[in-house]
Amino acid sequence: MTLMDAGVNKVYRITDVRGSGSFRRRLLDMGFTPQCKLYVAGIAPFGGTVLVALRGFTVALREDAASMIEIEAA
Repeated sequence: MTLMDAGVNKVYRITDVRGSGSFRRRLLDMGFTPQCKLYVAGIAPFGGTVLVALRGFTVALREDAASMIEIEAA
């Protein structure tokens, strides 16, 4: 499942970051690496953004970025 399918107030583990090029590299540089745990703090009511916390910081990801991140329940 991808980050767009995640439930709010739950912890997940990243299994893969799909895609290629500079956009994938940017996600990896921000700390979205395999085996990292993240907490889904919120999802915009009509889609669009996902608010996640990982490695001591909180970030809002757009739908296109969140759909590149594969997760599993932690």
